[in-house]
Amino acid sequence: MNIRNIAIIAHVDHGKTTLVDELLKQSGTFRQNQEVAERVMDSNALERERGITILSKNTAVTYNDTKINIIDTPGHADFGGEVERVLKMVDGVVLIVDAFEGAMPQTRFVLKNALNLNLPVILCVNKIDRPGARPEEVVDEVLDLFISLEANDDQIEFPVVYTSAKNGTSSLDPSIQNDNMKDLFDTIIEHIPAPTSNIEEPLQMLISTIDYNSYVGRIGIGKISNGTISKGDEVIIVNKSNAEMSKKVRITKLMSFEGLSRVEVDTAKAGEIIALSGIENITIGDTICDPTKPEALDFVEISEPTLSIVMSVNNSPLAGREGDLVTSRQIRERLFRQLQTDVSLRVEDTDATDAFKIFGRGELHLSILIETMRREGFEFMVARPEVLFKQVDGKTHEPMEIVTVDVPDEYTGSVIEKLGIRKGELINMQPYGIGHTRMEFSIPTRGLIGYRSKFLTDTKGTGIMNSIFDGYAPFKGEIPHRSNGSLIATESGVSVTYGLYNAQDRGLLFIGPGVDVYEGMIIGMNPKGLDIDINACKRKQATNVRSTSADEKLILTPPIIFSLEEAIEFIDDDELVEITPKSIRIRKKILSKTMRVKDFNKKKRK
Repeated sequence: MNIRNIAIIAHVDHGKTTLVDELLKQSGTFRQNQEVAERVMDSNALERERGITILSKNTAVTYNDTKINIIDTPGHADFGGEVERVLKMVDGVVLIVDAFEGAMPQTRFVLKNALNLNLPVILCVNKIDRPGARPEEVVDEVLDLFISLEANDDQIEFPVVYTSAKNGTSSLDPSIQNDNMKDLFDTIIEHIPAPTSNIEEPLQMLISTIDYNSYVGRIGIGKISNGTISKGDEVIIVNKSNAEMSKKVRITKLMSFEGLSRVEVDTAKAGEIIALSGIENITIGDTICDPTKPEALDFVEISEPTLSIVMSVNNSPLAGREGDLVTSRQIRERLFRQLQTDVSLRVEDTDATDAFKIFGRGELHLSILIETMRREGFEFMVARPEVLFKQVDGKTHEPMEIVTVDVPDEYTGSVIEKLGIRKGELINMQPYGIGHTRMEFSIPTRGLIGYRSKFLTDTKGTGIMNSIFDGYAPFKGEIPHRSNGSLIATESGVSVTYGLYNAQDRGLLFIGPGVDVYEGMIIGMNPKGLDIDINACKRKQATNVRSTSADEKLILTPPIIFSLEEAIEFIDDDELVEITPKSIRIRKKILSKTMRVKDFNKKKRK
């Protein structure tokens, strides 16, 4: 068959999406005079803003009469579930590794998944034009990685292509660069096998991705494993985990991928990746079968969540001013709708009717969901993330992570000290470029909560930190969360310069003048570790008494403006983040100062 199905996998920021851009351009997908944006596959607004891929996406190119279906996957560890499920759709992978950074934590994760499915691997050493590139050493590092993952003899004999996705060049020799992607195209066609599917067998197609369109509804995407499918066919949907959910439906629309478009087709055969629309309630993991043989295909086992967060209805005095979707019913419907497309997510109802517990793969995984809902017009509150513990042989085990840190040499001591306090253990340390050091730590997941912003401060923005889940280990002991206290507003109203000027002597402010505040809202941070009540609305008393300082201009220090992730990292157990389409506020769970004191005394007596 003149079809190749491949996935592009790599660590974050190693150039997957840029490489797909070049494959699309050089295959003639775009007109010669067509204006094409960079990272065209990152179509989501959040992806373009953050410069990362969040969702796996399908595209297809034609090269020398061979159709190559390409799946661009996320590189961040928090979205590993996207990689795990789409690997069932492909017959091989292109593993991209940065020619300077080499093998990174997520490189190991995605490669392990590919090897477990016995998929052939093409190594693409990218960014060979980068200063300090070391392509030969990187190939040796990846070979060592293959051996450590117990790859078989066939898998270890992987082909290597050297590329600069930014410049659109590729070569089989690192010292020579052709001005096109021909070598990469040829290597894909030569080393990635055609689908081993049987057209004569009864129809079987595993749904690996769900998309949504407001006109046609849910769209199921997957590879046809056996048989053929045509528009108008009657099929049966089988769910392996719930056989009772089987139902007969009629195919109303079939689509194939061509470039960035979906083209309607009448028939598709085994080996092709297609999209189906018009099937209500279709979900990831469903198998589309011939009615004469309703047999489900195995779906990949998705890694379990490691973090949870409680989301609740916004009950602050400012609730409902900025968002349209504020009720518990609306929030619940949105969360459970997310489960249909995000296989790594879990959602549970809690004892409270206005609160829901969300389980995810990491802070970024959860914050992307929260930011998406916020932009859709939702208002809600979230509590501090909690790690998920396990009981093994009667002992408490907690999730661990391998953290890779690249920092200038002068900051290594600070990083080792801070991660040591958080129960991090240094397991490897080696020079990395001129004046830089790479360190690897084993650290509990809860030790990383709230550390990323401190890491950037400690390294003055020059450090790079990556982490990946590394299984469970016995509980490491208590970890101090936050040494700073809070400055808490005592009155509701609008903040004024005079009140804030007096407050800034007590710590760092989060707001400026002219901001709506309410009792219990946190307006700043006290470095001495104590919670201090502040009246941010206090105005200077107008009298007829003059003083030498009466006309002095009050100068405020610029406030700290938290991003969503920074606000979630900052809060303590008795605090919440209030999230609206326009604002991010930090507040105490109990707004009234009197009630907070009573609650504190009650807990103290216990």
